[in-house]
Amino acid sequence: MPKITYIEADGASHTLEVPVGESVMRGAVMKNVPGILAECGGACACATCQVFVDAAWMDKIPPPQAMEASMLDGEDGVTRRLSCQITVTEALDGLVVRMPKTQR
Repeated sequence: MPKITYIEADGASHTLEVPVGESVMRGAVMKNVPGILAECGGACACATCQVFVDAAWMDKIPPPQAMEASMLDGEDGVTRRLSCQITVTEALDGLVVRMPKTQR
């Protein structure tokens, strides 16, 4: 099972095994990782599950669809993503995501 590391804004780190097919957001919510609010439950409707993805991983994640891109409009769309829109695959084993200080 792929391991994803979630780093809170204060630097606290949580490395979790997340099943293939789950979203990065669900992996955090299932294990009560602070910093990902996920108010809409993963419907790409609230932008409260934003994470920063290191540039080295961006080629392993499909680009944002129109809805996600519009929610990130005006943000650093290269590294900022909605974790509900990142589906875990074997290729994401070792992925590190960082949470912002606040979710909007």
